[in-house]
Amino acid sequence: MYHLRKLRISLISLSVCSAVCLCAGCTRSASETTSEGSGYYFDTTVSIKITDEHAETLLQGCMDICEELENTLSAREESSELYQVNHRDQNRVDISDDLAECIATALKWSEASDGVYDLTIYPVSSLWDFHAENPEVPDSEKVSGALEAVDYRNVSLDGNTITFSSDETQIDLGGIAKGYISEKLKTYLTENGCTSALINLGGNVSTVGHKDDGSEWIVGVQKPFSVRGEVLLTVGSADNCVISSGIYERYFEQDGEFYHHIIDPSTGYPTKTDLNQVTVIGSRDADCDALSTICLLLGEEKAVEFYETQNLDVTLIFTNSENEVTWYPEEPAS
Repeated sequence: MYHLRKLRISLISLSVCSAVCLCAGCTRSASETTSEGSGYYFDTTVSIKITDEHAETLLQGCMDICEELENTLSAREESSELYQVNHRDQNRVDISDDLAECIATALKWSEASDGVYDLTIYPVSSLWDFHAENPEVPDSEKVSGALEAVDYRNVSLDGNTITFSSDETQIDLGGIAKGYISEKLKTYLTENGCTSALINLGGNVSTVGHKDDGSEWIVGVQKPFSVRGEVLLTVGSADNCVISSGIYERYFEQDGEFYHHIIDPSTGYPTKTDLNQVTVIGSRDADCDALSTICLLLGEEKAVEFYETQNLDVTLIFTNSENEVTWYPEEPAS
C-alpha cells in the first residue's frame, strides 16, 4: 500500500562517522562527505546514506526518484500512472518505461510461481485496509467477487504497450515495487560514480559497494513481532540487497483470529504459512522482493521446492513461527 506524502529531507554532511544500525567506517578521502536523508514514501520510511564528493546532490537525486516512482507505481494514489491504468477506459494502454519494466518483472514472477504471486491481486487487496483505525475483515461476498478478477494471464505486455483481456483486471505492484525502486536508486548512484551507499526502504536494505573503510555493510534483520529495530540476526552486504517479507509488518486481530497483509491470491485472505518471515539476499532487488513474498506464501517446504526449480543465485533465510532461523542453501561462512 502506498500513501504519497511530501518528503521532508534531512541532509547531514558528516565530518565523523555514524551508525545506521548498519555501521559506516571512518576512512575516506578529504573531498568526500557522508550525507543522510529520510522521508516517507511507498507507505514506509525511506532512509539513504551516501559517502561521496557529491553526496548531497546524489541524495537529492535519490529522493526525486522516490517521488517520481511513487507517482508511477502506486495503485492507490489517483495521480499515479498505475492508478490511471487500472481505471482505464480501454484495454490497450501505452505506459512509461518504468511502469513497463516493473510490470514485466511482476509478470515474470507471476508466471514462474503459477500465480502464487499474482500482480492482478488489486481487486482483492484493495478490500483489506490494514491502515484503518479499526481494521476489519472484508465482506466474504465481496472477496469472492473480487477473486474472479484475479488472474495474471489476463495481462500481456509488448514493449511499452499493456493489454488486458478483462475490464475488471487491476494491478498491484506492492510485492515488488520497493525492490524495483531500490534497484533504480543503486543504478542511479553507480552511474554517477558513487561507490559507497546504503538504501533502506522500510527494512528492505540495499547497498552500493562497501563501507568507506573497505569492509562490508552489516545489515540487521528485524526480529518478527518485536520492537522495530530489535535484530534477529545480522548479515554482511556489499553491492547486494537484504529484503524481507513478514507477517508481522501489518496485521490485526478480529474475533480471536490473526490477519496479516500477505494475501493469498487463491483465497483472497491472508496466507496460512508456517513462516513469520522470509529474507532473500541477492544482487537483483526487484527479483529478491518478489521471491521473498512467494516463499512466504508457499511456506518453507514448498519454497525450497520452488527454489530448486529456478536458476537463482540468492540465499534464503526462513524464520519460522518460533523465530527459529534456517538458511538455504546454506549459511555463508563467516
